[in-house]
Amino acid sequence: MATEIIKNIYQGKGTTIQFHPGTTYETFVGGLAPINNSAQSLQFAPRPGKLMNAVIEASKNPKQKYLLHIDEINRADLAKVLGEAIFLLEPSEPHREVNVFYDFGAPSHNRFKLPENLHILGTMNSADRSIAILDVAVRRRFAFVPLWPSLEVLDGEKASETMKEAFLRLFTLFVEEAPNDAFALMPGHAYFLDKGKNTGTLLNTGLKPLLSEYIQQGYVSGFADEIRAYIEWISSITE
Repeated sequence: MATEIIKNIYQGKGTTIQFHPGTTYETFVGGLAPINNSAQSLQFAPRPGKLMNAVIEASKNPKQKYLLHIDEINRADLAKVLGEAIFLLEPSEPHREVNVFYDFGAPSHNRFKLPENLHILGTMNSADRSIAILDVAVRRRFAFVPLWPSLEVLDGEKASETMKEAFLRLFTLFVEEAPNDAFALMPGHAYFLDKGKNTGTLLNTGLKPLLSEYIQQGYVSGFADEIRAYIEWISSITE
């Protein structure tokens, strides 16, 4: 969906990056990086990060909206990655500026601000319980829109009837049995997109191990018996 938003709404003006545990302030905002030189000695110079590069691209045409899409936004320590740039993410005060440590050249130099035509979209999988939730100070600077799995997606991707039934059974189970804090664990579309083939393999090597892990980790303790019954049903239809 983010890719389609860049392509259609932003007319191709945007880029997608991905956060991970190794993402740092230097790679996202900017910092010192080694450079090549004729003397073959080790030297460092300021190098813009992904956010600064997005600012540079957006500044080329202030009348054209530009989108920076950050996939897996919750996989990095966002408070550390943003640093003082968190001060800029205030919708009610779009003209804020901060000082940065180095001169990164035009258009920011050592003063950094986000142009009004630069928009930031973060996407994350709420089922990733092994990853910390977003810092509260960061969370209040974003608007959140939940995207739940939908049968319409399976129809559009030509999923088999067996997969559609598997999806509906599990979705109904979560709706009826899962408490609020566990509902976000409903497996997403990727576990059900078989395009009419390899249905048994996908269910047995993808969905079943995930649900078994949920039970072992105690994530679905309130309706573990129902999940076990669902796993047994999968086994019965894929033998």
